[in-house]
Amino acid sequence: MSPVRIENVTLRATVAEHGKGPKDALPQVAFAGRSNVGKSSLLNSVFGQRLAAVSKTPGKTRTINYYLVNNQCYFVDLPGYGFARTGREQRQTWGRNVSAYLLEEERLRLVVGLVDPRVPTSPLDVDLVGFVRQAGASLLLVMTKADRMSRGALAQAAARLARELGDGVPPLAFSARTGAGHKDILTAIAGALA
Repeated sequence: MSPVRIENVTLRATVAEHGKGPKDALPQVAFAGRSNVGKSSLLNSVFGQRLAAVSKTPGKTRTINYYLVNNQCYFVDLPGYGFARTGREQRQTWGRNVSAYLLEEERLRLVVGLVDPRVPTSPLDVDLVGFVRQAGASLLLVMTKADRMSRGALAQAAARLARELGDGVPPLAFSARTGAGHKDILTAIAGALA
């Protein structure tokens, strides 16, 4: 399988609830992970241009953002979860929105679940994987910020995450800075959309 070649991307919709998103029948690939995991950086790297807002402050993506890719599918940027500085009620709303999207979106083909290999697995990461399985969607686990760890430490983190989240399947390693893992992610997306 060759990787998806991204030729054009447009931000099509920014909504608070997925029910207000695009109504057409195009397949969707969702990107999810805890706040500050590097989701916007990964999306910009995959797009080959800076479309997703990158911030030093975690939890900036509070809406569901739909990017139309090649007029053939949507890449859906889900709100980051688990950021402590927002109110509890707001965090619960985000959690409800993300879980509702995962469980109700029939056009969903793949969830790219992003995890930071440098931090312990959170109950929210476990919940994300549980929701994806419950929805019957495919899951691609990706370790972000891979360039910030030694090879040995990264291998240990991959083994831990494969045990804790991936049913024994090691996650892909990705770095927005070096581009490592970029092609593997696009190949997995091509497979999910085929």
